[in-house]
Amino acid sequence: MGMKQSRVPWANKLRPDMKPVVGDDPKGRGRMLIPTPMLVANEMKRVRKGRTITVSELRDRLARQFGADFTCPLVTGIFYNIIAGAAEESIAAGKKPLAPYWRIIRDDGSLSPKTPFGPERQAEHLRNEGHCIADEADKFIVALRQAHDAD
Repeated sequence: MGMKQSRVPWANKLRPDMKPVVGDDPKGRGRMLIPTPMLVANEMKRVRKGRTITVSELRDRLARQFGADFTCPLVTGIFYNIIAGAAEESIAAGKKPLAPYWRIIRDDGSLSPKTPFGPERQAEHLRNEGHCIADEADKFIVALRQAHDAD
C-alpha cells in the first residue's frame, strides 16, 4: 500500500507554534485538553522500543500532564495521523522518525487502518521490534503478551 497523498508535506502540518488548551467540554464531561501535534509526538517518544500503549492511555497521559479530565479524541486522532505521515516521510528520506507512532495501538489491540501507509506498515514496524501480529478478519491485532507498556 502506498503512502496517502498530502498536498502539503506531513512535517509542515506539525505546527510547533501551536499551544495546548484546556477548557470546559461543551458536552459537560469535564475539563478537556486540546493537545498539539508536538505534545502528542513527545508523549509517543516516551513509549520504549518493544512496548505499546493504547490510544486511550496516550490520551490519559496527556490529560494528566495538564490537569484535564480527558484529551479530545478527535484532535488526538488527527494529530496521530499527521505524526505518522511525518515519521514515514523522515524514514523515506533516510532520517530518524519524529516519533514511533507505530507503538500506539487501538484500544482493542488492533492497528489503525487510517495511518499514511495503513496497518501493514505499522505491523512491519512492530514486528521489527519483536511483536507478534495476527491478521484476523481484515484487522491486524497485536499480541499483548509482554508488549504492553505499563508506565
